[in-house]
Amino acid sequence: MYLTWLDNNSWLIEIGGQRILLDPWLIGSLTFNNLDWLFKGNRLKDQPIPDNIDLILLSQGLEDHAHPDTLKQLDKNIPVVASVNATKVVEKLGYHQIHTLAHGETFTLNSQVEIKALPGSSLGPGVIENAYLLQELTSNFTLYYEPHGYHSPQLQQLAPIDVVVTPIINVWLPLLGSIIQGMDSTLKIVKWLQPQYLLPTAAGGDVAFEGLLVKLLKPQGSVEDFQALLDKNNLKTKLFTPKPGEKIYLPKQSNQAVQI
Repeated sequence: MYLTWLDNNSWLIEIGGQRILLDPWLIGSLTFNNLDWLFKGNRLKDQPIPDNIDLILLSQGLEDHAHPDTLKQLDKNIPVVASVNATKVVEKLGYHQIHTLAHGETFTLNSQVEIKALPGSSLGPGVIENAYLLQELTSNFTLYYEPHGYHSPQLQQLAPIDVVVTPIINVWLPLLGSIIQGMDSTLKIVKWLQPQYLLPTAAGGDVAFEGLLVKLLKPQGSVEDFQALLDKNNLKTKLFTPKPGEKIYLPKQSNQAVQI
């Protein structure tokens, strides 16, 4: 398996001979409902749009997961697997092959990779977006992705999982509480799943953020803090923190992982 972090929540996953583009924001700025004064993310440089994509995988319908400007640039013939809310975005953009997954449903990509939707982030009363479990069918190599740190207890029944991609720091908003759960939430999932590898997501690398909301956000924790938690709990999971655009090879044995 190869993973390339494309910044923020965007990843290129190469598994089972398939190239899966996950939650892509690769070009242009990021806003929510065009409210620049509230929140705006600006890339220091656009990420090249990967070629030969076999599938677009969308966990949420929010702009930082289903980024309209990026999705407009991609080939509308590429199949899409999406949450219910993300489906609404790609339908409006004219995508032709959309597979909407409710929690517990699966989709098999070219007989090589099974994708299972699991309960993910809570975005308000009655709105729970998707986490995903990807499994390479020939080797049973598995990857779990949840971008806000909301982990369903049913995951314990799926352990062990080889690769976990999820936040490792907390982000708080006054009055609203935690909007991204890392630290203790991620420590719990590592104990549950005993992954070989852990890669953080949701943190901006080559991105500058501005707006009123940015001034209110309160991040807590760091890579060093989380590594200390792993060490304190005698957990052998390998923590990788790639730079934007960096490709990492993840074999079955964690002591052989290579940053490319």
